[in-house]
Amino acid sequence: MTAVPLAFGNLVAEHYEDSFHEENPIIDQLREKMEIHENPTYTKEYLEPEKRSIANAMQVYFKDGSSSDKIEINYPVGHRRRREEGIPLLEDKFKANLATRFPAKRCKEIFALCKDQAKLEATPVNEFMEMLVI
Repeated sequence: MTAVPLAFGNLVAEHYEDSFHEENPIIDQLREKMEIHENPTYTKEYLEPEKRSIANAMQVYFKDGSSSDKIEINYPVGHRRRREEGIPLLEDKFKANLATRFPAKRCKEIFALCKDQAKLEATPVNEFMEMLVI
């Protein structure tokens, strides 16, 4: 989960496939260079029900002795404390995934229905499922 974004700039579902790793030896090459250290505070706060922090930090050291700044994230996008930031990203991801399967018009219809909770709840299941037939 760290080597792939360092090498490719993002992390998507396909990156979890064995075939992706087999085709990209740089992933294991980067992993071999990594040192992992537990921060006891991260573990403690992950287990606290009121926090459920999913903290992590990273710093890159280069061959010339220089290093990047240490970056620490206590609550990643997607955590309940960052819901406001995460929802637009989740919507973009949903649209992108719809676009891999449906024509643009149907993507817009499905997305619009899913954005309107009252309308979605009032939609008969068979009608919603018909929208998802390819």
